[in-house]
Amino acid sequence: MRGTQTAEESNIVEQGRTGKSEGVVAKGAGVRGRPRSEAVERAIIEGVIKLIEDGVPLAELSIERVARTAGVGKATIYRRWSGKEEMFVDVLRTLEEPPAELPGTSMRDDLVVLVEHIRRRGLNMRSSAILHNVFAQMKSLPKLWEAYHKTVIDPQRRISYEVLRRGVETGELRADVDIVLANELFVGPMLVRSVLRPDDPLDEDLPVRIVDLVLEGLRPAE
Repeated sequence: MRGTQTAEESNIVEQGRTGKSEGVVAKGAGVRGRPRSEAVERAIIEGVIKLIEDGVPLAELSIERVARTAGVGKATIYRRWSGKEEMFVDVLRTLEEPPAELPGTSMRDDLVVLVEHIRRRGLNMRSSAILHNVFAQMKSLPKLWEAYHKTVIDPQRRISYEVLRRGVETGELRADVDIVLANELFVGPMLVRSVLRPDDPLDEDLPVRIVDLVLEGLRPAE
């Protein structure tokens, strides 16, 4: 829980109550304090997004510049994030598709949903200049890239591993299959199509086609 709310926080919260400032709430972000501080966090995230939309490179987005754009002090930002990398990850969460809800009916059905999630993310990147720009720049910022993988990519990967392990337990997948490699076989084609080959179509039936094709070689012999 944070300490006493500052005057600048009260001002931003009041704007949020009166409808003068609308924004995006970070998807997947944890609750960081009292509900009355959510408008402050929303204003900070919007400030980062505005700067990116204005063409400011990520490397030049200092805490001071973000604070000035959001109308808060640097201390207000540091009470919520330890530094730029952590803050940027939360900004990226606002632009991500929400986590996929797995049907749990079978390994195949869960895999189709997971691959579909990647397809939708690819469509989002193609339609969002800001998201595409951020990801292009992020590769030159190792700390941000690492933080993004740790907090966004790795949890999704663990879900995929668990789905495949359940598939082994239920007999839908061979017991000798390398789970890590198998996951790459399922998600790799969609990542290649959506990221490395942006001119290729991302058809609605592509997740089903990918999963079924890979499963042909990974199912137990009858």
